[in-house]
Amino acid sequence: MACAVLIVAAGRGTRAGGAVPKQYHRLGGESVLRRTLLRFAECAAVDVIQVVTHPDDAPLYEQAVAGLTKVLPQVAGGATRQQSVRAGLEALAAYGPERVLVQDGARPFTPPEVIARAIAALDENTAAIPVLPVTDTIKQVDAAGHVTGTVDRAMLRAVQTPQAFRFAELLAAHRAAADARVADLTDDASVMEWAGHTVATFAGDSENVKLTSAEDLARAARMLADLPDVRTGTGFDVHAFGPGDHVMLGGVAIPFDRGLDGHSDADVGLHALTDAVLGALADGDIGAHFPPSDPQWKGATSDRFLAFAIERVRERGGIVAHLDLTLICEAPKVGPHRDAIRAEIARICDLPLGRVSVKATTTEKLGFTGRREGIAAMASATIRLPLEIGA
Repeated sequence: MACAVLIVAAGRGTRAGGAVPKQYHRLGGESVLRRTLLRFAECAAVDVIQVVTHPDDAPLYEQAVAGLTKVLPQVAGGATRQQSVRAGLEALAAYGPERVLVQDGARPFTPPEVIARAIAALDENTAAIPVLPVTDTIKQVDAAGHVTGTVDRAMLRAVQTPQAFRFAELLAAHRAAADARVADLTDDASVMEWAGHTVATFAGDSENVKLTSAEDLARAARMLADLPDVRTGTGFDVHAFGPGDHVMLGGVAIPFDRGLDGHSDADVGLHALTDAVLGALADGDIGAHFPPSDPQWKGATSDRFLAFAIERVRERGGIVAHLDLTLICEAPKVGPHRDAIRAEIARICDLPLGRVSVKATTTEKLGFTGRREGIAAMASATIRLPLEIGA
């Protein structure tokens, strides 16, 4: 195995306030930790991801990793960051990675370029860390807060994560520090320094911020709200009635004297929404990604298709701002099921309920829907993406 990622997410994050630890605060409809995980899950050079968590956070953690590939079963952290990292390294030892990147769970904006630089730095180094020049004047003060001197900032650097290491050397250094009862090392570069290794540096990024306080979380929310590339896509789907005792609409099974014909579960609502999201991304349509000629999609539940499209948005650093679905049929009656459909779509997409709209209408008995031959659906999706260079 070439490269593993160890994400430290066992802290309590008390400075951020709120009812949950900071790594589980929601930004743009999903948790900070999930956003951090996505940055590495989409990196082709990363083989596996090991997350170190607190046992009390199990339900929140399961939501954060739902549907993600490469993520190994979580490991319980220790009382300190140093203990938590060692626990994660011991779990990864069974997989034998050559390299490991250690990342803060509350650092959700790490650019792909920084991850690539971290991995490449290990071609010639045992340990390497991302850094930024210190631009502010640094003063040294005494216990009373009085200035005692000015520090030369030319040789100072602010350190970020992911920090990159040769796996065997980092594990050995952590074991040695634990055996020597050295427990005040605040990052993994410090562990390697203590063990006698040279630590190299590479360029970090000003966007690669760690979220610590409530102010940090508020600033991060503003960053997401300011995503400048706003796009809208539309989708349309039709399925004819066939034999059955229920229809699937928006992920909800509605009792009826007929079913809907289709290669999958024929959920016109979710199919239209999937095409709307893919359309906003300019990323083909549902048939291109899930062709009806492929037998693996025979009878498949359509929530998989919509979840896939939503994940494509998030892989590009974007958010889903709003989903709007209109179901067109004479029967069955959609009104009694509207709230359940909204809730199910919100669950599939991991969105707040207020970002999902579901409506229903008839065609006044005109056309195939008016003749009760089938059901149609129209959908729109509004998404926000980072502005690409050259766009």
